[in-house]
Amino acid sequence: MKTIERIGLAALHRMDPELAHGLSLKALQMGLVPLPGPIGCARLECEVAGLKLQNPLGLAAGYDKNAVALGALMRAGFGFLEVGAATPRPQPGNPKPRLWRLTEDRAVINRFGFNNEGVEAIARRLAARPAGVPVGLNLGANKDSADRAADFATVLRIAGPHVDFATVNVSSPNTEKLRDLQGKEALSALLAGVIAVRDGLERRVPVFLKIAPDLGPAELEQIAEVALNSGIDAIVATNTTLSREGLSSPLRNQPGGLSGAPLFVHSTRVLARLSQLTAGRLPLIGVGGVATADQAYEKIRAGASAVQLYSSMVYGGLSIVPEILRGLDALMTRDGFTSVAEAVGTGRERWLKG
Repeated sequence: MKTIERIGLAALHRMDPELAHGLSLKALQMGLVPLPGPIGCARLECEVAGLKLQNPLGLAAGYDKNAVALGALMRAGFGFLEVGAATPRPQPGNPKPRLWRLTEDRAVINRFGFNNEGVEAIARRLAARPAGVPVGLNLGANKDSADRAADFATVLRIAGPHVDFATVNVSSPNTEKLRDLQGKEALSALLAGVIAVRDGLERRVPVFLKIAPDLGPAELEQIAEVALNSGIDAIVATNTTLSREGLSSPLRNQPGGLSGAPLFVHSTRVLARLSQLTAGRLPLIGVGGVATADQAYEKIRAGASAVQLYSSMVYGGLSIVPEILRGLDALMTRDGFTSVAEAVGTGRERWLKG
């Protein structure tokens, strides 16, 4: 980490977390953050659901909710970006405070509740973005919607022409009863509506499904069955958790979804189980607690074709992106892999035994 980034992070950590989040985006927009530019090599190049990536490390949804800093984030070294979540209409989200740093646990709790400027504003920015790494949009539903399932299709209809992929987010714990849409019948109907919209677009957009880490074995089996039969292109595993097991921070009982280091083991086990259930028929994207090259590599070896991070930047800054990618390249070289695809799933059995 460079000195300027260390000083910046220290300053941000003295502020309210949500204010710091907003200021970090402003700093990116103003060109105040040192960025490495594109990072890739033949070993790190990969393909996920038809998307050709320079490297397998992506930015998870939630950081740039309104797609305001895409130009800078494209120069941060990520292989792909995901913005949002976007809802059909703008909404303020849940009351503040709604973001907490659990420094002792290297974790974050948020209960934002899909706060965003609405899909129309976000789609305009996506349409005007510079060329670069693939950019996807996380699809959400308005809290007061009479038909939340239809909201996902609406967002895709409006923004679909301007994105490289779209992620159906039925796994946020911060919109009441949203996770109920992960049930077999509800999810099948919701995805059918989204796929119908996707099939009506002039250009085919891969559709991903983001799931919660708090699903039981039977629920995971149902998710896998629905996903394989629905026509979606990948599963993102996982979103934040409601669990507070093993935390030491005095803020551990704040309401919302927990992300960061404590999620790594559980989310990776869910990922490995999904890899087993889908048997290579759907690519998986591993999310949850990734802060090091070893952890990114473990996600890949557990079954992920690509990985995403977000919360680890709160503690490590954007410099962790090139650090992870350099380390991942070294780990793959050590183990004799010439591509990411060769490494996918090679360590799955260890996680299934956990």
